[in-house]
Order: sequence, then structure tokens, then C-alpha cells
Amino acid sequence: MSVRSTVPPSSVSAHGGVPPFSSADTRRQDGAPPGPLDAKAESAGIDADLVARRSRAARRRRLTIYVLRLVFAVVWLGSWELTTRLNIVDPFFVGQPSGVVVRLWTWITDGTALGPLWLQAAVTMEEAVLGFVIGSALGIVLGILLGRVELIAEVLSPFIKGANAIPRVVLGSLFAIMFGLSVWGKASTAVVLVFFVVFFNAFQGVREVDRNLVANARILGADNRRLTTEIIIPSAMSWILASLHISFGLAIVGAVVGELFGATAGLGQLIYNAGHTFDVNGVFAGMFVLAVLALIAEGLISALENRLIKWRPSRVSGEIPI
Repeated sequence: MSVRSTVPPSSVSAHGGVPPFSSADTRRQDGAPPGPLDAKAESAGIDADLVARRSRAARRRRLTIYVLRLVFAVVWLGSWELTTRLNIVDPFFVGQPSGVVVRLWTWITDGTALGPLWLQAAVTMEEAVLGFVIGSALGIVLGILLGRVELIAEVLSPFIKGANAIPRVVLGSLFAIMFGLSVWGKASTAVVLVFFVVFFNAFQGVREVDRNLVANARILGADNRRLTTEIIIPSAMSWILASLHISFGLAIVGAVVGELFGATAGLGQLIYNAGHTFDVNGVFAGMFVLAVLALIAEGLISALENRLIKWRPSRVSGEIPI
């Protein structure tokens, strides 16, 4: 008894074998359009190509920004150096970039009149960090509280506005009298500068929460505690973190202002001494160190922001980071 082959003669190759299976051949033989799997594969290929092109464009844009920043710095510092060397501008009053570099190198290698440079930076940063942490904590807590409880906000509103109108320099002199040369005199000035910025942002962030979202949460049975911790605070987080970017720079300003009223160490005292001895290069050198410290702190705050609000959409290509 013989077994009859089920393979049609037309499908047998010249050497007697069955041709290898080809999904493309079986797809196209009847003229049918590509199936869902083919469409998905094609779409995935297009998406991967689009992602690769966007990644290359983003890298080119970052490189362009870095190059333009470098060009700007070179033109700015070069013009400053050139105008002072040609005596177009008197270097006694505006200093020189080369003189600032020399002063910085002297401070790093030989120390300052107040001690090692790192110690002066550490003192100022201690005061700034204390003021930043305390001022931010008070601002966030009171901002959320007053944003949630309208009665308290209406009672305290004139007092907060009046306190905000007081010049910070006046408060700096008051804290110098109250705390003397201790670290708390400078930290208190930083607290005042930080508090109001964070407070008003936190307060406004709470007030800007979508009321429909709050109403839906209440319908689902959320009490005030859960409403605050799971709806209000996450929604206001962007406002709060935006204020922190500004606040640390203000904390450094507060620490330096406090040191100008009386201190035995710190970058503010170092700048004060340089100004009183007409050392313009020393003033600029101290300002440069402060700027570097502020940029480092800004990077840390940005990293914290990216970690806390991962849900936020990524920045579009048209937005410019500052």
C-alpha cells in the first residue's frame, strides 16, 4: 500500500525537494495586504528610527549650546582682559580676569588672610544650608497650611505681607545684634530670604490645584489627611520645587549679608576684607567661588526634582534649560 504525497507538483523544486517556508511568499501569493503583525513590525521600525533621529538631534543641540556658552565666555573674558590691558578701562576699578585667576590660585595654594579657602567656603555653606533647610521647611508647611485653611490665611495675611515688606538688610543687622558672631545670625538672615519665596509658591501651588480633582477625590471617600498628602501636595510639588531653585541662591545671599555685619570667617567676610583693601580681583574671586557653589547646589536640586516628579512629561525640544 503506497502513501500518496500531498505536496502539489508545482511546489516541488527542480532537485526534488520542498522549497523552504517563506511567510512573505505565502502572504503575497494571494495578493492579500500585510497582516497586523507586519504593520506592528513596520511601525516599530519607524518608531525606532524616529527615536534615533531625535536622540541625534538632541545631542547636536546640546553640543551647540555648550559651544555657544564657551564662545560667550571667551568673548566676554577676552574683551574684559583686552580692554584693561590696553588701559581703555582702568584695571584698578574693574580688575582683570588674569588677576582673578592669580588671586584664586594664591588662595588655593597659600590660603587666605582668614585661613584656608575651603574653610571659608565651608563656613558660608553651613550658614546657607541651615537657612535653606529651615526656611524651606517653614515655607512649605505654612504655605500648605494657609492654602488649605482659608480662615488662618485671612487672619495672618496682613502680618505676612507686612513682614515681607521689611528690607532684609534691616533684619540682617537685627540678627547680628541678637545672635552676635555666631552662625545663627547669618543663618537667620538666610531663613528670612528663603522663607517668603517658598511660602508664597507653596501657598499658590495649593490654591491652583484642580478643584474637579479634589471634588472627585472627596466623592471617592478621601478624608482631609489623604486629600492633602495624596492630591494637594503632589499637585503643588512643581510650584514648591521651582521655588527651591531660586531659594538656595538667596540662602547664599543671606549668609553673605549676615557675614558683612560681623564674622570671623566665611566668603562674605573674605569679600568684605578684599573690598576694604581695594582688592577688586579678590572681590571677583570670592564672587566666583560663590557662583560655583550655587551651581553645584542647583545641580543637586535638579537631581532631586527629577527624582521626586518622575511623572512629569519630559522637556520638549523647544524649551531651553537655564
